[in-house]
Amino acid sequence: MLPRTGFTLILTALVASGVAFVAGQGRLSREDADRFQGKLTRIMAAGNTARAGAHQSTPITDTEVNAYLRYLATNQIPSGIVEPTLTAVGDGRVSGRATVDLDAVRKQKQRSWLDPLGYLTGSLPLSASGLLITKDGVGRFQLESAEISGVTIPKSVLQELLSYYSRTPERPAGINMDDPFELPARIREIQVGRGQATVVQ
Repeated sequence: MLPRTGFTLILTALVASGVAFVAGQGRLSREDADRFQGKLTRIMAAGNTARAGAHQSTPITDTEVNAYLRYLATNQIPSGIVEPTLTAVGDGRVSGRATVDLDAVRKQKQRSWLDPLGYLTGSLPLSASGLLITKDGVGRFQLESAEISGVTIPKSVLQELLSYYSRTPERPAGINMDDPFELPARIREIQVGRGQATVVQ
């Protein structure tokens, strides 16, 4: 799992705390990944050395983020999540896609016949989309839709998957998608356009 600051910057910056794993991309290169790594380093440095009245805006494209996930962050993505990709849809909306191991989540407890996760087996494509709202250093994610293999799933199913795959020793219950979250590195807001987001510090 990514450290909380990195997780928030990478998956939350465009997807709100790792809630969504988004749409496919074209060709991704190691150069795109290195470009994102450089931007991430500058964002973190600016957060550590921010001066009163100083502002910095950093545009980050879908291609850069997804190349980073493919080439440089493979050992930071939770086991059981394969090929996550992110898309900035525009007007604050983000979407995401990944193949997710549902067996690991399903087997963690006894399921009733009314529980949708009791019927989902193997590794299947998960997609989700919603609105990323950020202001004054605080963000929140408003889910609009989620699907597994093209079939709409309730928010509770996505929340259980998110809780399971975002668990850390410090946060054994994982992330609650409804909770507001503090943006790291003195980020004030994230402006989501079409195909890119701008990190404002």
